[in-house]
Amino acid sequence: MQVAIPLFERVTALDAVGPYEVLQRIPSIDVVFVGHQRGEVRTENGMLGLTCDATLDEVGAPDVVVFPGGVGTRQLVHDEAFCVWLQSVHRNTKFTTSVCTGALLLAAAGLLEGLTATTHWSAADLLNKLGAHYVPERVVEHLSQRIITAAGVSSGIDMALRLVELLVDRPAAQAAQLLIEYDPQPPFGSGTLAKADAATKARADEYRRSRN
Repeated sequence: MQVAIPLFERVTALDAVGPYEVLQRIPSIDVVFVGHQRGEVRTENGMLGLTCDATLDEVGAPDVVVFPGGVGTRQLVHDEAFCVWLQSVHRNTKFTTSVCTGALLLAAAGLLEGLTATTHWSAADLLNKLGAHYVPERVVEHLSQRIITAAGVSSGIDMALRLVELLVDRPAAQAAQLLIEYDPQPPFGSGTLAKADAATKARADEYRRSRN
């Protein structure tokens, strides 16, 4: 079973690597990183490089797509090659999914038209403008449409575990969770807009603007 994870300049590392760490634990799943061309792309802050192992043309029939987000998605929504590729491969995928602002690409390709979906909280308005209906949930499923979206960054791990359950079975997902020792116990209760206080939101906005 092939899972394609697209990469592009200014991708958020954990959006791609979080699901990868879950999915690659399953022996029946092969993960391939795809992009416009083979070779390195740099993450949104430029500090980390990730490698595309195949071009979009070389991966024409993946079983699953996991589209990560990042600052680079703001330009990528106008990229015809990625949108056409998504439209093409989605016809035959078991699931087409996104993490964070990767949802903007699914929406730009017309895959979220009229559907509820989630993304990073800072991109909610952009997602709505592209035809989806943002909801502040961690993972949103439309199984009959074979679409799953995950909220910001770390939520991709949750989505990937759910994908393993859907693709294989619950024990496989639980085994993957154990293998990565995923047992969240965050030291602070500020992981969503609903939980964060005003000072935390202000600092988060300050940091976010410095990366744009």
